[in-house]
Amino acid sequence: MTTQNIYILAIESSCDDTAAAVMHNGKILSNIVASQKIHEAYGGVVPELASRAHQQNIVPVVDQALTTADVSASQLSAIAFTRGPGLMGSLLVGTSFAKSLAYGLSIPLIDVNHMQAHILAHFIEEADFIKPPFPFLAMTISGGHTQIVKVDSHFEMDVIGETIDDAVGEAFDKSGKLLGFGYPAGPEIDKRAKLGNPKAFAFTKPKVSGLNFSFSGLKTQILYFVQKQVKANPNFIEEHLNDICASIQYTIIGILIDKLKLASKETGIKHIAIGGGVSANSGIRQALKDGETKFGWTTYVPKFEYTTDNAAMIAIVGHLKFLEGYNADQSVMASARLKI
Repeated sequence: MTTQNIYILAIESSCDDTAAAVMHNGKILSNIVASQKIHEAYGGVVPELASRAHQQNIVPVVDQALTTADVSASQLSAIAFTRGPGLMGSLLVGTSFAKSLAYGLSIPLIDVNHMQAHILAHFIEEADFIKPPFPFLAMTISGGHTQIVKVDSHFEMDVIGETIDDAVGEAFDKSGKLLGFGYPAGPEIDKRAKLGNPKAFAFTKPKVSGLNFSFSGLKTQILYFVQKQVKANPNFIEEHLNDICASIQYTIIGILIDKLKLASKETGIKHIAIGGGVSANSGIRQALKDGETKFGWTTYVPKFEYTTDNAAMIAIVGHLKFLEGYNADQSVMASARLKI
């Protein structure tokens, strides 16, 4: 199969962002994202509102992606879409649109695992970005997932550690809510943490054996800490906000790095890549970079626009699958709990 002039239209609708991208031979021509601000008022994503917004956004977003890329529908080689995991209503919008468009154009349909796409975002053709060699360890961290994955090839992946309860993104958001931040709270904690003392307040790391994670106990610990301090001093949060944020972030990063160290030791792999929305956190990126000196790692961090939910990462998986001659059947269904 020729590798020339392969145009992939990718659609991502797993949560609250409607995204479309056009890729040409592994390079991104357009990467459009329509974010849904309506969820901010509720302190989290409301599934029904998300799916309705996707229905409103998907046609203009796809049209803008094609227009920005200067590519017509007749030039497309295949349509790639997020099959899962994610919110079922949101996934159904993207799945139905992709299936219909591929059928109408009589071109291949390629279903993509959202978490696999976060990992393979490292293989988008970008100047000055080095791709991780196989095998490597990938840590995918987002609002809904926290995993360590051993990656042996583009499509040979083994989850060797994951959260047993809440994801790291939830730990940031729910801790931030206690401090009066809106949704999402992670970016605000990151910003405040830069101004505070990370060792001002000590939080205990959860004791979870092996490579699995747990964040529910930490969230509870932070809740009780804040309640106790505010009872003694009603102005405690306002007076110590930056230090609280720095201490929370320091603890969360410590949990992640400890597990990565163990995974590297057990597998003997020192090539470490990260992905997922929380990987945009500056503290996590710095800790990973510090690991190069401390632990002899070689680390790989994707461009910021490829960390949060986006269609460019869906496009690269579609491109790689297309090269292998993959074509999904029209009977393919969205799967909210799709595994790697």
